[in-house]
Amino acid sequence: MTQMLFAETLPSPIGAITLLTDEAGVLRVLEFEDHHDRMERLLRLHYPQGWQVEPAERESDAMRAMAAYFAGDMGAIDGLPTATGGTEFQREVWAALRDVGAGRTVAYGDIAAAIGRPSAMRAVGMANGSNPIAIVVPCHRIIGRSGMLTGYAGGLARKQWLLAHERAVLV
Repeated sequence: MTQMLFAETLPSPIGAITLLTDEAGVLRVLEFEDHHDRMERLLRLHYPQGWQVEPAERESDAMRAMAAYFAGDMGAIDGLPTATGGTEFQREVWAALRDVGAGRTVAYGDIAAAIGRPSAMRAVGMANGSNPIAIVVPCHRIIGRSGMLTGYAGGLARKQWLLAHERAVLV
């Protein structure tokens, strides 16, 4: 069955962001516009039966929450409903990511331990890299064990900006 998705574009301090929600207003995709190819690849993985994207007719709760997040309300995105495809393991990782509070960082091993698979650090990294809902499922809050910033699909400059934004507001 083809998944119907509704597109909105959010201008942000780190570039335009595409949000895709379903008929119920549940956030399915949040991706930087300059990473359209990545978004298409993840859509193919998560919706193998197909999808159709149309412009949203009204502003979604996800759009309002993201605007509030960028305006400094870090809690605005916490309860935002999301849905993805992905494997059971990926969904476990993504759920654990949502437990990492704004302005905090954890290592891949911390997430692996949180889901009861302490030796699955690499698999956590792979799941993290396949996250289709950036920022809301906060993969930018995952760092290397040494404390160094590690890869981020949106680019390390964006990851650094997001962490600095969250820490500045929370201080």
